[in-house]
Amino acid sequence: MYALGTHLLVELRDCNPAILKSLEEVRDALVSAAKEAKATIIDISFHEFNPFGISGMVVIAESHLSIHTWPEYCYAAVDIFTCGDVIKPEVAAASLIERFESKNPSLVEIKRGILSHENVKLPHKVGESALQTA
Repeated sequence: MYALGTHLLVELRDCNPAILKSLEEVRDALVSAAKEAKATIIDISFHEFNPFGISGMVVIAESHLSIHTWPEYCYAAVDIFTCGDVIKPEVAAASLIERFESKNPSLVEIKRGILSHENVKLPHKVGESALQTA
């Protein structure tokens, strides 16, 4: 079975709250995770909430990494979505688990864009000929 992408839902529990409160630390952790996974960074956007909590996204050519932090609960929710089979989202997840000092992480992997159950590898970019026939 082949899919267009892999989506990791990463639950980071029992994290270091000081790291989860820091906009600079959270932004740097996501950017570093994308780089470690060999992703191509396109755009970066983060927002710090008052009194605390951060939401952010690193848009990559292969899709995205996003995060929402709750320092008061020592928790962060992370999505890592990658298309194709070049980028390894589990590398990014491992980097974030370490960076946020999560003592109780969990990962759920979802295959996205399952268009074929055949043993045919799907391209993650559509060629012009396919667009013209649609």
